[in-house]
Amino acid sequence: MSKDLQFAMLLDCYGEFLTPHQYRMMELYYCADLSLGEIAEIAGITRQGVRDGIKRGEQVLLEMEKKLQFAKRLGALRENYAKIEALLQKIAESTADDPAVQEACREAKAAAAKGLELL
Repeated sequence: MSKDLQFAMLLDCYGEFLTPHQYRMMELYYCADLSLGEIAEIAGITRQGVRDGIKRGEQVLLEMEKKLQFAKRLGALRENYAKIEALLQKIAESTADDPAVQEACREAKAAAAKGLELL
């Protein structure tokens, strides 16, 4: 996983543990893909101040993930739901002549899709 994607995911999971200022800087940096200079201009602080704030925010997010591992578990759940959907598709394709199995597969896929949405 790329560093940007990792921190965007951690920001979603643990962003409430950051100060509003740190959250905004990290959101602009990792989600909006702005440069340190652009963020400094928006925030009215120096480029170094932005960098320091982002680094402190990264430390908080990484420490939270180290302790709770919520983002790791969330990623594993997403992968499992995707596997379930793929397996259900294979079952549906291999039993195209059985309407009861087709209906069960549709219902199970809908349930898996709903579970994925809830994540």
